[in-house]
Amino acid sequence: MAVLRIGTRGSLLAKTQSQMAADALQSAVPNLQIELVPITTTGDRISDGPLQSAGGKGVFVKELQQALLDHRIDMAVHSAKDLPVERPGGLAIAATPLRADPHDVWIGHRGASIQSLPSGAVVGTTSLRRASQLRAKRPDLRIEPLRGNIDTRLNKVRQGAVAGTFLAKAGLDRTELLPPDALVLPLDEFIPAVGQGTLVLECRPDDQATLALAKTIHDAHTHAALMFERRVVAALAGDCLAPIGVLARPRHLDVTAATGWTVRALISLPDGSATARATLMAEQLDDSLFSLLIETLHRRGARDIMSQLAGTV
Repeated sequence: MAVLRIGTRGSLLAKTQSQMAADALQSAVPNLQIELVPITTTGDRISDGPLQSAGGKGVFVKELQQALLDHRIDMAVHSAKDLPVERPGGLAIAATPLRADPHDVWIGHRGASIQSLPSGAVVGTTSLRRASQLRAKRPDLRIEPLRGNIDTRLNKVRQGAVAGTFLAKAGLDRTELLPPDALVLPLDEFIPAVGQGTLVLECRPDDQATLALAKTIHDAHTHAALMFERRVVAALAGDCLAPIGVLARPRHLDVTAATGWTVRALISLPDGSATARATLMAEQLDDSLFSLLIETLHRRGARDIMSQLAGTV
C-alpha cells in the first residue's frame, strides 16, 4: 500500500477525529503514508432543519460509504452515533479505537443551568433523545432546532439566540472547545446516544491490508459496547428516528470494581410524557443481559411507547 486514503467529512470535528485516527495508525506503523480525503455529505449540505427532513439516519455517512465502495478511499472514519443500524453490504467495521467520554454536556447562556432557566426559555437541539429527556424535567421550556458545527452552536448560545444547548463532551474535548462553564450531565439523568464518544473505522472486507492496519488501534471493550448498544437500538426502533439512549460501560469507570459492565437504556416519547428506562449491572455483555434489559424496558412501558412511536412515523 503506497498511501492509505482516509475519507473524512469537512467539519472541524470530523477532520480532527480523522487526524486522530491517522496519527494513531502512524504511531503503530511508523512508515505509513496517509492522505485525508475530504468528502461532503448530505448532512453537511443541509445545515438547517431537523435530520428527518434531511434524510434521517445516514445523512453524515452515506457519501463516505459510497466512496469506499467506489475505491476512491481505503478507509472512512465515522462518529459511531452517525451510523445507521442497517449498513450497506460490502463494508466492514474494521476497528473501534478506545472510546472517549460519552457524557452529554449542557452549555447555558451566561452559564445558566437547566434548572435556572425561566419558563418559556428556548433551548436549541435537533436531538429527539436530548429533547425528550429535557422535556421530562422541564416541560415548560421551548425547544427549537439548532444544527451546524460546534462553533455555530456555541456562538448561538453566547449570543443569546438560545438559552442553551447540548453537545457531546467527546467532540468538545477533541476540538478543545469545551467552555469553562459547561455542565457535564450525569449519566443516570441524561443517557447518551448509542456509540457516543466512539469512532468507527470502516473499510472494504476484502481489503486485507487496510483491515490489518485498522486492527493496530482496535479496542475490544469499545467494540463490544458499541455492538451491544446497536443491538438494543435495533430491537427497540431499528433505524427509525426515535428518542433512544443506550450506554454500555465497563463498571470500573463508574464504581470501584475491576470487572463487569453497567448498562443504561431509555426509550421515550418525543414530548417526554412517557419514558421507559433501566440500569443494569452484569459481568458480561451477553445474550442474557440483552434479554433482561429489553424485558425490563418492556415492563416499564417500552412496548407501549414503541407502539405510539410507530404510529407517528
